[in-house]
Amino acid sequence: MRVVIIGAGQVGSSIAADLDATHEVVVVECDPARVEELNYSLDVLAIQGDGTAVSTLEEAGIDDADMVIASTDNDETNIVACSTVKAISDAFTIARVKNTEYLWTWQRSEKAFGIDFMVCTNLLTAEAIVRVVGLPAARDVDPFAGGRVQMAEFEVDEGSPIAGETVAEADRFDALTFAAILRNGNVDIPRGETVIEAGDRVVVIGSPKSVQEFATTVAPEESPGTAEEVVVVGGSEIGFHVARLLEERGFSSRLIEQDPDRARELAEDLPNTVVMESDATNLDFLEREHIGEADMLIATLDSDEKNLLVSLLAQRLGVERTVAVIDTTAYVELFEAVGIDVGVSPREVVAEEITRFTREGGAENVALIESDKAEVLEIEVDSDSVLVDRPIHESVGSLPEGVVIGAITRDREFVVPRGNTRIQRGDHVVVFVDTAVSDEVSKLL
Repeated sequence: MRVVIIGAGQVGSSIAADLDATHEVVVVECDPARVEELNYSLDVLAIQGDGTAVSTLEEAGIDDADMVIASTDNDETNIVACSTVKAISDAFTIARVKNTEYLWTWQRSEKAFGIDFMVCTNLLTAEAIVRVVGLPAARDVDPFAGGRVQMAEFEVDEGSPIAGETVAEADRFDALTFAAILRNGNVDIPRGETVIEAGDRVVVIGSPKSVQEFATTVAPEESPGTAEEVVVVGGSEIGFHVARLLEERGFSSRLIEQDPDRARELAEDLPNTVVMESDATNLDFLEREHIGEADMLIATLDSDEKNLLVSLLAQRLGVERTVAVIDTTAYVELFEAVGIDVGVSPREVVAEEITRFTREGGAENVALIESDKAEVLEIEVDSDSVLVDRPIHESVGSLPEGVVIGAITRDREFVVPRGNTRIQRGDHVVVFVDTAVSDEVSKLL
């Protein structure tokens, strides 16, 4: 495909880097230094200009573009850019926005603003955070097949019962597949005799019930459910949506917001959340309110550094798990190294959502693993697939190495993939795949 990306910030650059090997990519950016850097570092054509201007879009070859992704940090710019593109071409348009009001307007009348697909940074980030709340030891959770399949990544600590076990010994669940083990920066496909070591991250794919049971096995001291006490720090849009989604799931949560007007507004909008007006870095306040007794603290302040500070304070007071929003993607690994349990990058979340539209073969859902070293894809199998009407043990021979069939859904029912399972046309297959062969696999499936 010919893909035009408007905006070369962290989201735009991430998408460009992901696509440059398999697609013709043009990046439009107003910062000349950034344009020069992209032309030097990636196999893309980066041009300087305003992505809302017809002349710039024509210079980018909009007439031949299959897709336009507007990913600047300004919602209105992205909306106008997509509207302009639709007026002069037939390209598929994707707009990234932060304001949920734009998203809800678009959802009420799809293709409003001339946009084919809209992704909302704040809402997607909140949803990603809430998914890990109910699973102890989970670092990432992604739903597939309408929620009938889950992919989850767990960290195995020294006290975990599965540390030292082989995969065969740890695999005690009917509807669970061990897809990968992340160790020392490498992604390994596990076999039955593979030993799970402390410090490993284990990626599993299965039914929500089996994933929940596995979570309890990985960290039995942390009991998942709806009774946990969760503290949200920061009444940002992300913080608000986290609290709102937690209310919907029956969690007992408190929200700390320093601005009195914003705190009052949040208290009105969140009837089942205790909103406290205070500075969350005030140690006396945290101790007085027994924040250390919380099961989880989620930091959603407007600064990466503040989120790090609040998380470390919370751990010092005894909070079991900390989750922090980290706007600078490069900081995620660093912050997790110094003590934060889970770092969530809004830019990574949005890039992941947009990426599925660019996968050959029409992946319906995509999750990126270990900074894009591997992927989990959901694909609806058609009559041309190498999997159709063949047992899995036979059809996997037609796939490259580094592929694991993690789950199948058929007529909205979960099917456990086994060697003799025959995949049918119309089945939804969730596969773990090495990024290097993901496009090849998508076409084969």
